[in-house]
Amino acid sequence: MDNSHIKTAGTALMGWWRATTLDALIVGGIWFAGLELIGVAFAPLWALFGALLQFIPTYGGMIAVIGPVLAVAFSGHDEYRLGFVLGLYGLIAVLEGLVIGPYILHRTTRVPWWAAFFGPIVLGIVIPFWGVLLAPPLLAVIFAFVRPKAVSPR
Repeated sequence: MDNSHIKTAGTALMGWWRATTLDALIVGGIWFAGLELIGVAFAPLWALFGALLQFIPTYGGMIAVIGPVLAVAFSGHDEYRLGFVLGLYGLIAVLEGLVIGPYILHRTTRVPWWAAFFGPIVLGIVIPFWGVLLAPPLLAVIFAFVRPKAVSPR
């Protein structure tokens, strides 16, 4: 393999890592704002966990909601706030999966929106766990080679 191929793949993976980090920061910010509005105890801590767990595909968001749910459950019989926390989780999951994640991956790497959206779904069907885990970085590398940067005229 040529040294330029390794550089192209490395650059694509660094772009994917930047996209994943930015995605996690945005999700953490949404968690913080939502939990503060709902009035959940330790909202900054749960938002930090939500941002960090965003790096775990598929299961990270589900694990992140456990802390706020337990905080509301142990604070008393407040089913409305518990419903709001679960609704916030649903909103974050939909926004991140359909809008934020594909958009950031498209803006940071050259992966088209449709590929960022459908890639994990298709690979998740073909290779159930590993397909979802590997789809975003694999797409970043594939589209780095498929759509090389245009050379600017001098």
